[in-house]
Amino acid sequence: MADQSIIRITKEIGELQKSSDLSLAVAFRDRDVRNVKALIIGPHETPYEFGFFEFVVKFNREYPRKSPAVTGTTTNSGRCRFNPNIYASGKVCLSILGTWRGERGEEWSPAQGLESILVSIQSLMSSNPYENEPGFEDANESHDKKNQKEYIAKIRHETLRISIIQRLEDYLGITGSSIASPIPPEGEEYELDMDDDIEIDDASVPWEPFKDLCKHRFLWYYDSYLETIKKAKEEVKDGQPFVRMPFEGASNTMDGKFNYTELEQRLRRIKAVLDGEPEKWAVEGMSSKMRDSTVAVNLARQFDQIKESYKRCEAPHSVELVDGNPFVWNFTYFGRPMTNLDGGMFRIRINFSPRFPEEQPRVKFLTPMFHHRIAVDGTTCYFPNPTRREDVKQHLEAIIEALEEEQPPYDPRTLVNLEAHKLYWGGAEGRKLYNRQLRRSVQRSLEEM
Repeated sequence: MADQSIIRITKEIGELQKSSDLSLAVAFRDRDVRNVKALIIGPHETPYEFGFFEFVVKFNREYPRKSPAVTGTTTNSGRCRFNPNIYASGKVCLSILGTWRGERGEEWSPAQGLESILVSIQSLMSSNPYENEPGFEDANESHDKKNQKEYIAKIRHETLRISIIQRLEDYLGITGSSIASPIPPEGEEYELDMDDDIEIDDASVPWEPFKDLCKHRFLWYYDSYLETIKKAKEEVKDGQPFVRMPFEGASNTMDGKFNYTELEQRLRRIKAVLDGEPEKWAVEGMSSKMRDSTVAVNLARQFDQIKESYKRCEAPHSVELVDGNPFVWNFTYFGRPMTNLDGGMFRIRINFSPRFPEEQPRVKFLTPMFHHRIAVDGTTCYFPNPTRREDVKQHLEAIIEALEEEQPPYDPRTLVNLEAHKLYWGGAEGRKLYNRQLRRSVQRSLEEM
């Protein structure tokens, strides 16, 4: 039974890790497949939008006959209840987990598995989580509507503060005052004063399997986070206390005050540190090159192979090293004929970490392009093959595929350029405006040649 249980768990983990679902991730340490960490990214157009919510899943020896135990760990050290069904203690109330009474047929069955559990938890993160509270249907309508609005407002704030900002600050070792420096005017870069109010601590940290993923997604969703703050500031004032809900009590609450001004400044600091990481990688990379480290040698070899393949006219594109550093590549992309990209020439910077492939490359367009897969700052949303993370050529192919995909499905989890995304999926008239702006960026790329 035990062997069959482990085989089943391993298979489910493998399927999730290869899945194209951008909102779920799972990992286990060493060979301990019975203890799994899972990450759920909050759904679009909910107060949990693009938040990073982590759970621990412990499989018993009777799995799949019995459900595993699931505990939420994104709770601000047990001080924040993110949902009527996700307690500050980490308890997750779901009928399929046997932690909540459900209707007949809603209980656990061996046909279910890890993915169905995570999808069920994700479904709790709805646009109106107040509805998850038992007895919601019988509540006073006028008073209840006010509570719903208040509840959504504080979840939105704490999603940003706890699941995103605190998490990234921990990953990056950002400590000290987060509000000492003023917010830069829109469109200007944030200058990070490394001597005053912030420290970068490179000391060893606990096992964090989603660290690199969350960094990449933060860069994808950065503009969405700022837009959320902008809208929220119109609804609440800094210093306004959270309203306690009728179902909250004792230590199982979400208490606090709104302070979006501080959250915005902390977001900008995180972005500044993340933007500085590739420069740090480049310096480390040159040192690695001098030592002939395995990663440096591997990247140099892959560069030579890819450059030679492009010379043989396998593709019109080209690659070059920046200052001879195998950890910093410039990739020149030429737009495919008979498409909206026809005639365009775009330079793309690819920075590799000395810990590649554990840390995946940062890809940024140096030549501006108006595209629904490219953020305003050039951050590129693409999908490398999870089973070939160490193959640089497949990264390049994935970038090209993201640019040239003719009929991409609507997926709000790829929302990296707010304006382009809105136009692209905004109907026929919106698509015309999108194509017009895309062609303008192609023409400008030629003028800059």
